Amino acid sequence: MATRQYESVVILNATLEDPQIEEIITSIHHNIKTNGGEITDVENWGRKRLAYAINNAKSGYYLITRFVAAPSMISEFERSLKLDENVIRYLTIALDKKALEYLKNAANKKEEPASEQGSEVLEKSTLE
Repeated sequence: MATRQYESVVILNATLEDPQIEEIITSIHHNIKTNGGEITDVENWGRKRLAYAINNAKSGYYLITRFVAAPSMISEFERSLKLDENVIRYLTIALDKKALEYLKNAANKKEEPASEQGSEVLEKSTLE
């Protein structure tokens, strides 16, 4: 079965307590895994102000999950997000080649130790 890489951004109700949000996040990830998906990366952005009010909510809890799954799984995954009353908004996209390359480069930059970056600056300043 062919699989693709996806990125799903989910905005949760920010008025929930942290344990409730963790429970919802666990449920979302469990849903991906039970439908045959494999989670590759998770970013918890936390509570952020929304660009505009959604259902009178001015802030939301942002969760970004990247995963590998079969295309047929996405509709069931999004259906479960739609039925969850604590999910304010969600968007799942298939990552194309450029997006995957960008994410790979971003991950490599995170892994570079700060000391290497500092030594490059020193080398440049001594050359000038």
